[in-house]
Amino acid sequence: MAIPDLTPHPVAAKYAVLVDVGYLYAAAGEVILGAKERKEYRVAADELIQALKKHAMERIPGELLRVYWYDAARDRVPTVDQRVIAQLPWVKVRLGNLNARGQQKGVDAQIRSDLEALARHHAVSDTVLIAGDEDMVPAVEAAQTFGVRIHLWGVEPPYGTNQAERLVWESDTVEELTADFLRPYFSRSAQVVPAAPSPPSPAQVFAGRTAMAKPVVKQPGQVTKLGPSRPRVEEVGEHVAQKWILTRGRDNIRDLLPGPLLPTVIDTELLIEAEKELGHSLRPYPEARVWLRDGFWARVYREFDLGVGISTK
Repeated sequence: MAIPDLTPHPVAAKYAVLVDVGYLYAAAGEVILGAKERKEYRVAADELIQALKKHAMERIPGELLRVYWYDAARDRVPTVDQRVIAQLPWVKVRLGNLNARGQQKGVDAQIRSDLEALARHHAVSDTVLIAGDEDMVPAVEAAQTFGVRIHLWGVEPPYGTNQAERLVWESDTVEELTADFLRPYFSRSAQVVPAAPSPPSPAQVFAGRTAMAKPVVKQPGQVTKLGPSRPRVEEVGEHVAQKWILTRGRDNIRDLLPGPLLPTVIDTELLIEAEKELGHSLRPYPEARVWLRDGFWARVYREFDLGVGISTK
């Protein structure tokens, strides 16, 4: 009778990166730009996440499980930036609620819950925690009892410290992300200014179209496929914009300004919403997508009292 092999086999090391976005953005905005509110600056979040992943790969043994990105939004309706981030590979967005005073609610609880669950289920051997609140300490201690090493990363403070002393004490390693490391991903918000009289339509700029469009030549025997009418498509574009202003909030839509470019994920959502309303696909009609964006931007610019030209094509 064969004796079973009871020798324990080594488990491949894995790590997760847990990011308190409120802490990271506020601390970086202060040290880099002297900013006090998030609306004062823009963040290239996708590039920042890639930089954090690379930084962790160079320091933490094993394979990345995923990045957990903890942020907040009004009524937990994701902003444009949060929707883009959620599309990134190996990134999970967790949203708490943002109240009327701009305070995050429920974010710390989500971080603590995930930190403990990852440790309890032996999903990771190491965790990078980018946070500063002392409320994290019990979860850090709990994770450590399951054998997980906690690597605390903080943002270089302009003076003093921006992380709780106990949290620093309880972590296995501590590292400071310098202002120089973070600076490429933070910039001051540009003020939105009204457009000049009779500018090109947003969709014309978006599509890189000019007046010298390639003519469509009908071949003998070819049946012309009639698409939707321009007024109807523009109307649907305006309707989607109005719907999003109501359901996603003006602050969310304001993030798209000054336009005319739309993030790919938002442009796709616009197309899908329009096709649902029209009851058929717009994908065979490139010009219809131009009209759709024209209608969308026309409504958005009216909402924020900005001038815009409409395509005559």
